[in-house]
Amino acid sequence: MTNETEGFDFLILGGGSAGYAAARTAHNLGKRVAVVDGAAELSGLCILRGCMPSKTLIYSAEVLHLAQQGDVFGFKGGNPVADMQAMQQRKREVIREFSEYRKEQLEDGRFSLFKDYGHFRDLNSVELSDGKILRAEKILISTGSIIKTPDLPGLRGCSFKTSDDVLDLNYLPEECIVLGGGVVACELAQFLARVGCRVVQLQRSSHVLKEFAQASSETVAEALRDNGINLMTNVSLESFEDRPGERVRVNFEHEGESRTLETKFLFNALGRQPATASLGVEKVGLVLRSSGHLAANEYQQTNVPHIYAAGDCTGPHEIVHVAIRQGETVAKHAFGQSVNPMTYDSLLTVVFTDPQIARVGLSQEQMTKRGCLYTSASFPFDDHGKSILMEAKRGYVAVHADKNTGRILGAECASKDAGELIHSMSVAVGLGATVHDMLKADWYHPTLSEIWTYPLEDLAEEITPSKPD
Repeated sequence: MTNETEGFDFLILGGGSAGYAAARTAHNLGKRVAVVDGAAELSGLCILRGCMPSKTLIYSAEVLHLAQQGDVFGFKGGNPVADMQAMQQRKREVIREFSEYRKEQLEDGRFSLFKDYGHFRDLNSVELSDGKILRAEKILISTGSIIKTPDLPGLRGCSFKTSDDVLDLNYLPEECIVLGGGVVACELAQFLARVGCRVVQLQRSSHVLKEFAQASSETVAEALRDNGINLMTNVSLESFEDRPGERVRVNFEHEGESRTLETKFLFNALGRQPATASLGVEKVGLVLRSSGHLAANEYQQTNVPHIYAAGDCTGPHEIVHVAIRQGETVAKHAFGQSVNPMTYDSLLTVVFTDPQIARVGLSQEQMTKRGCLYTSASFPFDDHGKSILMEAKRGYVAVHADKNTGRILGAECASKDAGELIHSMSVAVGLGATVHDMLKADWYHPTLSEIWTYPLEDLAEEITPSKPD
């Protein structure tokens, strides 16, 4: 097929969470939509190689970890061990339904689906690898991200594993070295440790999960070490080299000392980068940020107004619900519908370590930079009834509120099931509720959720609500 041209109202490059949300929204507006996605499996990162498979395996490891604590909870039994093949089978069964459903949605006839890759031919057209040309009035780039390999001496040339490999493991490595201290690194390092792998984790900054509050970071770091992980921070990674016996040597500096470790399982968890290299964005003059992400405004427009970007390829937060909202915003804005600009003041994010970390709204650092007059209160889980009986005493909750009005600006939680607990505060932040409003609700005892009442009560005593005029 050569130079055959087909026209559309809306052309979407990438059929993941952002792309599908945009396609669905545009179709509902009566637009003719094309989706271009050349992946071997349709569905996007979250379903196939991200959220769903990782959380399935992490939960299996959590159940295994609890089952090994019989002496703590007062029962006797054997010492269960991980069956990696059985875990993989369960993972495949869990994600299959989600994957098949998304594939059906993309192929149900609402959109013209092109299972191919494309690159920009000019400002309004994309050429597919088979030579077909698609033209459109509006274009969305939602091509996601790929695993990043930093330019560290020898790393790109040595035999390392990625999160894709870890999520497909059907055997148990005896040991591994994990590079990184971000979300993926911490979640999967703990998973590997809990299924029985000896783990060394090397983090370049002073603490893991550096984008979160330091108290949250320290809570997780303590748990990782308690799970047997040899976690080293302030590491300077110097070089990597393949060694005989399918081993990799890692040379690094730690606490002023030159160190060398070797492993058969080097896990590169040093982040992801936008998947835009083959699109030819330079041909149409699209601006990239220093990180390589496509620059976009609050309506997801690039510097070329009819070309939009959404999802992991633009950021600033690589989270599914953010990508979905961005995609919906693109479709509405592109075709003249009333839509609110993207804002991240009520951003909700969760890390699925154990304990989990969750936060919503503005951080203390953000509030300080903005000059917000705020006050905070916190409460620890080791002084809370339900967490004590669950042996889930590690962590804390904190609430940040406007000092004059009591409106809740942000909250954070490091605890067992923090990802579930944070939603109470997400509702509060999203609706602009005050600490006094939240105390009008019932909080059942004994539950983990009632722990929020302690910082809320402290703040309510401190803040006198302003009276209406």
